[in-house]
Amino acid sequence: MIVSPKIRGFICTSAHPDGCRALVGAMIHMLERRLPIVGPKRVLVIGASTGYGLATRVAAAFGAGAATLGVCFERPGSERRTATAGWYNTQAVEAEAAKRGLYARTINADAFSEETKQQVIDTLRRDLGPVDLVVYSLAAPRRQEADGSVSTSVIKPVGSPYHGKTLDLATNEVRDVRVEPASEEEIAATIRVMGGDDWARWIDCLAAADLLAPNARTLAYSYVGPSLTFAIYRDGTIGRAKDDLERTAAELRERHAGLGLNARVAVAKAVVTQSSAAIPSVPLYITLLFAVMKRAGSHEGTAEQMYRLLAENVYAPRSRVDEAGRYRVDDLELDPAIQHEVIARWQRVTSGNVRQLADIEGYWQDFHRLFGFGIEGVDYERDIDLLAENEYPGSTLGADMRERTDSD
Repeated sequence: MIVSPKIRGFICTSAHPDGCRALVGAMIHMLERRLPIVGPKRVLVIGASTGYGLATRVAAAFGAGAATLGVCFERPGSERRTATAGWYNTQAVEAEAAKRGLYARTINADAFSEETKQQVIDTLRRDLGPVDLVVYSLAAPRRQEADGSVSTSVIKPVGSPYHGKTLDLATNEVRDVRVEPASEEEIAATIRVMGGDDWARWIDCLAAADLLAPNARTLAYSYVGPSLTFAIYRDGTIGRAKDDLERTAAELRERHAGLGLNARVAVAKAVVTQSSAAIPSVPLYITLLFAVMKRAGSHEGTAEQMYRLLAENVYAPRSRVDEAGRYRVDDLELDPAIQHEVIARWQRVTSGNVRQLADIEGYWQDFHRLFGFGIEGVDYERDIDLLAENEYPGSTLGADMRERTDSD
């Protein structure tokens, strides 16, 4: 099969195996050209296959030489359908780690479930022992509870309707958008899915199993952003969930003070993700931000930020946190000069001038790259056997799936 992008709105339903692996390879190459991180040696990443979770795993493994155990929930390919991008990303991480003699294994299962937590505990006991860094980077839209019920997150304002500009990704036109406020039930469900409850459950389970090393660190990711997006993001349902993450960090530090646990939220820069594409106004803001930051020479991707997070914050001789106790790598985005120019463009942008003021091409390039498309040096005319691509030399992901299926 010739694999090409299949995009509907802000959703891409296909991924290119060679492109995804090439993108991970480029991240690794960038990290290995930088100074080594004097940091973690045994790392658990929950939500390890895409976005900031993937970038942190790559930074820890190939920047600090750490052994990494990842948790993700990705779909393998079928005869007619590609695997998810996260499946191919994870294959690449494992294969590249194997070439360098690094331990890298992945558990492909629902991170919210107690069964997955036990599987991780069993794997750590067998392979690694106590971990010194736990990264919680789950970006699931819903959570199935033990009783079978499902909590679903929503992207809505709180209290009042949201009115603002947005970028219609189907037409690349600027239009007005109105979003009605969330109900109390929707707010609670969003906090349940995206807040700190499951992060705390992971840490408590690891501590109970004696699998947290003394003075271990744990990170969860958040976003603050500019005042332009506060109403729909930081002051909305997602923001309520992020506030819960921050409360959870403080509770974890207190609860596990005897271990010296350092639990922190890390605030990162806006980047193109499939999740951010669904948030009203955010894609328009990102295109304006990219145009301004690229012109200023300060634009970064996920890998560059996670390198800075580990090397210059978490494992720096003098760790830096803000007044709320958070690590910040969104400093370049929120530079006053950058934001002044972004706001000026926001006030002027229309469908008629959006391509002059915003980086539409860069946005779509990054979006396609999330799924392995548009990567230099990849042969997109190669005929691909999608079932064969479920397994990849050096990766245990497909073999683990097959072993579980055979044993059932």
